[in-house]
Amino acid sequence: APEVIIITSEGDPNGVEIALKGGAWDYIEKPPSLKNLTLPLNRALQYRNEKQRAKSSRSPINVQGIVGASPQLQAAIELLTQAANSDANVLITGETGTGKELFARAIHENSRRKESNLVVVDCASLPETLVESLLFGHEKGAYTGADRAGEGLVSQAHKGTLFLDEVGELPPQMQKAFIRVLQERRFRPLGGKKEISSDFRLVAATNRNLDRMVQNGTFREDLLFRLRALMIDLPPLRGRVQDIADITRYYLNKLEKRYGDEKRTISQEFFETLSKYDWPGNVRELVHALESALAASSTETTLFSRHLPMNIRIQLAQRSLTRKKKIPERQPESKNGLKTLAKLQEIRDEAMEKLERDYLKDLMVVTEGDMMKAAEISGLSRSRLYYLLKKHQIQRED
Repeated sequence: APEVIIITSEGDPNGVEIALKGGAWDYIEKPPSLKNLTLPLNRALQYRNEKQRAKSSRSPINVQGIVGASPQLQAAIELLTQAANSDANVLITGETGTGKELFARAIHENSRRKESNLVVVDCASLPETLVESLLFGHEKGAYTGADRAGEGLVSQAHKGTLFLDEVGELPPQMQKAFIRVLQERRFRPLGGKKEISSDFRLVAATNRNLDRMVQNGTFREDLLFRLRALMIDLPPLRGRVQDIADITRYYLNKLEKRYGDEKRTISQEFFETLSKYDWPGNVRELVHALESALAASSTETTLFSRHLPMNIRIQLAQRSLTRKKKIPERQPESKNGLKTLAKLQEIRDEAMEKLERDYLKDLMVVTEGDMMKAAEISGLSRSRLYYLLKKHQIQRED
C-alpha cells in the first residue's frame, strides 16, 4: 500500500484525526508552499525505503488462528509485527470477540520472550479484596488465611509477557500502584519489607473507550500514556466482510476435527447469509454460530442458512421487510380558484431532509455521540458523518 498525503482546501481538526488514524502520512492545507509540499514527500519516500529494507530483513511471523486477507486485518498484522520486534508496552483495542487475546498471544509467541511465560490476567474477574495479593504476591501472615507466602502474577511473568485483559476494569487503587510497577519494574508483595524485580513485557487489551474514561475520571491518564506506547485497534467483523468466508472454512475445519464429524459442503446461500449479518459478537459469535450449524445439520452433508441459529435468521428476515415511513399529507394551495402543487422534487427533497435529520438524531442517541461507532452503524465515512451533522446542526453532545 502507498503512503498517503492528504491536501485539502478546508483544514479541519476532525479531518486531521480521521486522516492520521486512517494511516495517512500527512495532512496539508492549501495552498502549500514548495517547502511544505516537498518536505513530507521526501520524508515519506525515505520512510518507505527504510520500511521496505526492514521488512525484507525480518523473519516471517507466526499468525496461526488470525485468519483473513482484508486490508483492515493486514494493517493490524503489520502493527503486530512491529510489536513482536519491540519490547514496548502494547495496548490492543477492539470490540468483544475481535481476537484481542489471539493478537496478544501472537505478539508473545513471535517475540524474544517466547521461551518464557505468557501470564494472562483477566482484570474484570479480579476480586477487589485480593487483587493486590494476586498481582504482587504476599508474605506469610499478610492477611487472615495467608498461612504461606504466595507468588504474584507479575513475578510469574518475569522474562516473559504479562497480558492484562480488560484493563479498563482495573480497580482505581491498582491503577495507581501499576504506574510505578511499569516505570520501575519493581514492586513490594503484600506484607513484605523488600521490593522484588520482574523483567516483564506488558500487553494490555480493552473493549472500552479509555480516553472517555479518562475524561470521566474513571481511568488514570498517566497510566493510559504508559500502556499505549504501541497501539493496535482491531477491526470489527462487519468492517471486513470479505474475510468471513476464510474464517468460516478455517473454524469449520477445526470444529469438524474436534467432534469427529465428516467434512460438510458449504452452500453459497450459507455464505451469503453470513455476510449479511452484522455480527455484534464478531468472530467469537461467528464461531458459536458455526458450532450451532454443525449440530443442527446432524447427518446432513451440506450446510444451508436454515442451520444457523434462530436469532440470526429472524433478524435478517426482519431487516429484509420494507418499512415505509408515512409522510404527512400536504394540502394543495388555492390560487384563482385553481389548486396549485409544489414540484415533486421539492416534496421529495423536503421528505428526505426530514428522514435524514431524524435518523442522525437517533444515531447520536444510540451511540452516545461515539463517532466511530456511529460510522460503523450508518455505513458512512466519518468525514461524511461530520458533514451531515454540521449540515443539520445536530450536536453530538445533545
